[in-house]
Amino acid sequence: MQVIILSRRGSNTTNVSGRWLAVTAALATKLLLGVGLVGGLALAQWHSHSGPSEGLDVALALQYQRDNVRETREDAQRQLDALAVHVGRLQARMMRIDALGERLVGVAELDSSEFDFAIDVAQGGADDELENLPAYAPPSFMETLSALELRLGERELQLDLLESMLAERSISEASELAGRPVNTGYVSSPFGRRVNPVTGRSSLHKGVDFAAPRGSDVVAVAAGVVTWSGRRPAYGNTVEITHADGYVSRYAHNQRNTVQVGELVQPGQVIAKVGSTGRSTGNHVHFEVFKNGKLVNPSSYIARSSLHR
Repeated sequence: MQVIILSRRGSNTTNVSGRWLAVTAALATKLLLGVGLVGGLALAQWHSHSGPSEGLDVALALQYQRDNVRETREDAQRQLDALAVHVGRLQARMMRIDALGERLVGVAELDSSEFDFAIDVAQGGADDELENLPAYAPPSFMETLSALELRLGERELQLDLLESMLAERSISEASELAGRPVNTGYVSSPFGRRVNPVTGRSSLHKGVDFAAPRGSDVVAVAAGVVTWSGRRPAYGNTVEITHADGYVSRYAHNQRNTVQVGELVQPGQVIAKVGSTGRSTGNHVHFEVFKNGKLVNPSSYIARSSLHR
């Protein structure tokens, strides 16, 4: 094959074989294919980087969702921790109310089987669904707990007030002089003027005598503090108890005293044993009562029905 090469200096004719021409054409084709492949790769790479808005938006959205789920989970855990603390406080207050209720049952001397704080309140019965009512919207769980806490506070205040009233009533009843200074026996000499059994002269008997078996119990007629426990002239072994409202009770002629000065005694508590010490003609208890330092007739106090015996 002849190839004519043109230039500014003229033209030249060159003989080119067919084999060489075929090799040249093949090289040219490979070169073009390589250039196309490189261009395609470059274009694909350009497309992958030229559209970050779509890929980047998806990645950001996924990261946002992950962060949102984590924050929601952490917030839920904080809510659960706060709820656990709140429920714990309510349980503690319920235990306090139960204990206070049981104590009030004892103070008021109520039937413990009727007011048993260890069992649930008895409730029951069939319920009929009400029609034509708006849909019920349940209140917030925390709002319900807050309302329950408020009700518990009101109940605690009411029970505390009731306890104070019962305690005051109990103290008032316990300190009220009532009843006899012996559990067995009879009145052998009343209060007032009489013939003295020792001297035979008319005199004022300052108390009430109760004849009783020797060694039997002498009991306090009211709560108080022992202010005397020892011997007195004519009275023999004597116990004196100071009570509320200016009252003092005296128990004389005891075989022996069983309480000490400063001791707090309750109604019906044994304070001595019946005897015949001092100026006495037999086993008995001489019982006197003073009000604000003045001697009074004990008969009215003896006649009272004692609620705390």
